[in-house]
Amino acid sequence: MKNLYKLLFCAFLMACGSDEDSGNNNVINLPASISANVSSLSFENTMVTQVSDSQVIIISAENTSSELNISSPNGYEISTDNNSFSEDISFVPELSNEIYVRFRPSDVTNYYSTLVISSNDIGNNININLFGVGTAMIHNYQAFENQALGYGGGFSQSASQVFSLHNDLSNIQEIKMYLQIDCPSSGCDDWDRFANVKVKDQSTGNWYEIARYITPYWVGTQQLQRGLEFDVTDFKSFLKDSAELRIYIENWTAKADIVSIDFDYIVGTPDYENYAISEVLNLHSNSISGVPYGVAHDLDLEKSIQIPNDADSIEFRTIISGWGHATPYDPDGRPCAEWCYRTHDIKINGGNTYQHNLGPIGCSANPVSNQNPGNWMPDRAGWCPGMAVPVRMNNLDPSFSGSTISFEYDFEDWTSDGAGGNAFYAISTYIIVKSNSEITAPIITD
Repeated sequence: MKNLYKLLFCAFLMACGSDEDSGNNNVINLPASISANVSSLSFENTMVTQVSDSQVIIISAENTSSELNISSPNGYEISTDNNSFSEDISFVPELSNEIYVRFRPSDVTNYYSTLVISSNDIGNNININLFGVGTAMIHNYQAFENQALGYGGGFSQSASQVFSLHNDLSNIQEIKMYLQIDCPSSGCDDWDRFANVKVKDQSTGNWYEIARYITPYWVGTQQLQRGLEFDVTDFKSFLKDSAELRIYIENWTAKADIVSIDFDYIVGTPDYENYAISEVLNLHSNSISGVPYGVAHDLDLEKSIQIPNDADSIEFRTIISGWGHATPYDPDGRPCAEWCYRTHDIKINGGNTYQHNLGPIGCSANPVSNQNPGNWMPDRAGWCPGMAVPVRMNNLDPSFSGSTISFEYDFEDWTSDGAGGNAFYAISTYIIVKSNSEITAPIITD
């Protein structure tokens, strides 16, 4: 066996040549090899001007003497030490090299791009696909925090407080409000309750309803990461600087609902530079302070509205929810006004112009789905326990700018027989005008 090894070794020397025979140093040149451990990276959604957490690419290099050149695409930065980042880097590689990549978007858009690794020692570049979404810059403000609302146990059903909010709205595209309900150790209220949030018009002292919801049975809204979400952009002229807010829950028990509210001011280009808002109907103090349904009443639901000049956009914003189990039942067994499906009209200058359909909105699909033993799954007329009451928006043609119109909220005909108690519709209606010029609020008269 030893002789066989010796013969094989001699044959190898004869084929390759020996140092003594050739007088040259023969070296076996192995090819350069460069590789990366990933072919793509995905980054979490990141706000513009902010940076994501960095991710690592491990580059392996063998038999290389040339520099590696790494170029990052727009929206991304790279580093060799996870400290100093730039768009391009170059270095002579070692066997294993860690490269850090992070996402820094400058625009609200999708960033689907390619990071390129090149070297003179390799013929083809190495491409790493990068995926990221730039989202709008958000300024967050905490308002109420763990405010207990109830009737017994030393609690109050309402609370008001002044909060410092965003002061410059010139580049604010949207304002979102988030409301979270937590429960005390005794648990939350057993019933679904009328609840709302209002902001004070400091010039008149009036409270404007910016959001309404119905509390869930027995539980809070912790199944939702940030609670209930409301778009309150229409009230941006009030939601700035020092704003006074009021929260209310028609909770008649000592098991208080623990309420927290925060706001996101989302940076972007507003649809219009200036907003102004006026209240048309303000019957929203509680579930039974609204319009009595099916009986005679003396509430004035007809208004005259003087719309200012230069209104580029005119919108009506209505929130409405019914309460009560008044009879006679509808043919499908539904009493009014919590359960009976109805269609109401807004009349402009005497004509039926907009319809509000108070029908089912999918209570059984409510993500706040743990309300047992509460009766939360059957559909109500336009609302559900544990959900926001829908906002109903209606656009009026801008040709009405500078004119005076008549407004009437007209309820679908129905007559109560008085045997099942009373029915009520709590309602708020606002008119919002927008313009790129200075604009005043509409004037409302009876």
